[in-house]
Amino acid sequence: MSRRPRKDVPAQGASRPTVSVCRGCCCGTEKIPGVDHAAQLARLRSGLEGAATVRAVECLDACEQGNVIVVQPSADGRRSGGRPVWLGLVNDEHAEQDVITWAAAGGPGLVDAPDILDLYVFQPSRRVRAGLETP
Repeated sequence: MSRRPRKDVPAQGASRPTVSVCRGCCCGTEKIPGVDHAAQLARLRSGLEGAATVRAVECLDACEQGNVIVVQPSADGRRSGGRPVWLGLVNDEHAEQDVITWAAAGGPGLVDAPDILDLYVFQPSRRVRAGLETP
């Protein structure tokens, strides 16, 4: 199998970023106390309306990081080198607003994330990533 870069293959995917919000076994439940999970999802959807696709997904198998949000690049962002960014412990409105601001501006590959989001970034296992990141 060749390991050479696939630069000649056009990126496929959405024309805008996708924000996947875990709402599985732990995220979005009373297991993460003190968060209005329905309001969090509503704020993300409202703040990103027309700029990014927001979707609630089943368990992303990173429960120790709940609430988990994955910001996936648009097709243009992927062509520019952007890759999905996994954010964990997103349990306050300030972090949500930073995600909204970044994704609305273009997201991974097109716009640098606010520095504060570095505190939330984590890398799940390859097995977990493969389930969501397949272009």
